[in-house]
Amino acid sequence: MRVGYNPHKDQVNDESKYIHQIIIPVYIPNQEGYFKDSLEIFKLCIESLLATTHQKTFITIANNGSDKMVSDYLDTLLKQNKIQELIHTENIGKLNAIIKGLAGNNIELVTISDSDVLFLPNWQQETAKIFANVSNVGTVGIVPQFKMYEHYCGNILFHNFFNKKMRFRPVKNSDALIRFYDSIGWDRSYNQDYLKFNLGIEINSEMNVLVGSGHFVATYRKNMFEEMPSYFSHKMGGNSELYLDELPLKKDYWRLTTEDNYAYHMGNVLEDWMFDKSNQILNNNVVFQHDFTEKRKISKILYFIKNRLFVKFISVKWTVNLFLKWKKLPDNMIKKY
Repeated sequence: MRVGYNPHKDQVNDESKYIHQIIIPVYIPNQEGYFKDSLEIFKLCIESLLATTHQKTFITIANNGSDKMVSDYLDTLLKQNKIQELIHTENIGKLNAIIKGLAGNNIELVTISDSDVLFLPNWQQETAKIFANVSNVGTVGIVPQFKMYEHYCGNILFHNFFNKKMRFRPVKNSDALIRFYDSIGWDRSYNQDYLKFNLGIEINSEMNVLVGSGHFVATYRKNMFEEMPSYFSHKMGGNSELYLDELPLKKDYWRLTTEDNYAYHMGNVLEDWMFDKSNQILNNNVVFQHDFTEKRKISKILYFIKNRLFVKFISVKWTVNLFLKWKKLPDNMIKKY
């Protein structure tokens, strides 16, 4: 039986006070073996996030089947109002957990991050600056990596092929590049020229960006997620993470990364450098306002031309060498780059 009239019926939701959402799915099923240090690393991730974000940030944690120690820690964060949303679920897979975090919010920017990321000062401000200054951008990474322009960047290369402001630029932070590839288990036998130059675009006299983006931590325009799959069949990998890489191309958005490094990937083993106090300096927590022009879905023909046909053309060996030379990579590096 119902008596009376629900006073909230037909009321419109208040406009959100938040301008940036951060979603972190976490899966730590135990404290053994591979996961022995994972909770402490996750705590470092959260501490660094809280220290480097402004007051208009909405933090969502999707607990994807973690054990009681992790669940209790997350419950405490919510009770202390350090995070704004906590989702507890069984292990349904990384992207399915992310989908739950995306639903029910209408916040313009959304950062999706792994649970082993150490955020550095000013990452949020530098990310917002790129969105504010580059109308075509849909994804912004904060960790430079090798040759990102080769992955899901056909539309950027197509639009800027004759743009002299897109060229190979000296790497700004080679130590951070080395640390990233150490963190994912690479030895240092890779081409050392990758530590010297990376493909970037000069946006203005004060801003350069790198072409391409990784996906272990990146920020997206929320309107890209208007049409979302309801379910991903893989726990991790498979077709799931490719979804985040391909998604911006559907609206002809560019995938870019900050020129400098603003986060570290910690992996699953604690190391002394993770406790370096310089990593924990508070930023100035500036709220960087931004207004976006929404883009419509690109036609199938243009999508094919930019992201299939053009990519195939530019991948032929002689065109690769021509492209590298045209974009000012030093001649002595072209053959092996």
